[in-house]
Amino acid sequence: MTTAPVELDRPDAAEDVRPDRPWVAIVWNDPINLMSYVTYVFQAVFGYSKKKAEKLMMDVHHKGRAVVSSGTREEMERDCEILHSYGLWATVKQDV
Repeated sequence: MTTAPVELDRPDAAEDVRPDRPWVAIVWNDPINLMSYVTYVFQAVFGYSKKKAEKLMMDVHHKGRAVVSSGTREEMERDCEILHSYGLWATVKQDV
């Protein structure tokens, strides 16, 4: 009994083989939500302490944005959907 040779896939040299970089959820400043409300949302959604939530809120207020969580792309998309449900402006981006 003879078997045919098995063909193996060779990795494509053009494939990106860098290690996965985490993704981040970014909250952007908006003219609608009160600072106290944004702090509340960060505490409610992420379980952050009041101090950490206020620091992130101040980054949003003064710098225009803040990274509020990081993880897999799917996790960050879920976090953004939750933040959108609270009325915050949020986006997902691959970390640099």
